[in-house]
Amino acid sequence: MFGFLKKDKVTESPAVVPAHIGVIMDGNGRWAKKRMQPRVFGHKAGMDALRTVAIAASDMGVKALTVYAFSTENWTRPDQEVKFIMNLPVEFYDKYVPELHQKNMKIQMIGETDRLPNQTFEALKKAEKLTKLNTGLILNFALNYGGRAEITQAVKLIAQDVLDAKVNPGDITEELIGEYLFTGHLPKTLRDPDLIIRTSGELRLSNFLPWQAAYSELYFTDVLWPDFDEEALKEAIAEFNRRNRRFGGV
Repeated sequence: MFGFLKKDKVTESPAVVPAHIGVIMDGNGRWAKKRMQPRVFGHKAGMDALRTVAIAASDMGVKALTVYAFSTENWTRPDQEVKFIMNLPVEFYDKYVPELHQKNMKIQMIGETDRLPNQTFEALKKAEKLTKLNTGLILNFALNYGGRAEITQAVKLIAQDVLDAKVNPGDITEELIGEYLFTGHLPKTLRDPDLIIRTSGELRLSNFLPWQAAYSELYFTDVLWPDFDEEALKEAIAEFNRRNRRFGGV
């Protein structure tokens, strides 16, 4: 079930490229601490790593890349750190979105937008608007995202639609629930990640896509996120290709 980073370099193209990859981008603070720098230095380097990984994933044929940028629990971090993180989408838009747009990427967001600062929300909306007609890799930012909150909201919306006679309780299926989740905007074949990668050595999902990850392959690496690059992505996909995905069968 679990995979860890291999030391040998992967030079050949993988036999199967996951259509949808989720990434828990962890380790920015530790990366900065190792260099005797403030945590925000690591978050800045993590933004640069995202650009590298997104382009590599696109070049490899990945269709969707969902990155855990900020969880609903991250608001408990120091105010200055939160403020810095909330400004990163603005900087990302100015620095990298034009390039990603030229590479035909489509930028979208999942999560609750009500707590986001205006400049953060506007930067994401501008990126979505600029890239909405693109047909390449979907770069899906999970910002102010929490999996349990997502499911709770979906249940409330379905309950309201039942009360409004828009939905018959007998018609509630897994597919219908999927349409009410934040990932419901994705094509049906891309709503569930084939592979979830977590960097920095932690072995948990931390409330990231709990419904969608039911049959995802999980890959954990000790590499800190700012050091995660194209080669590290190839290693993760190579491990994915060594798995036998049975989806409950034999």
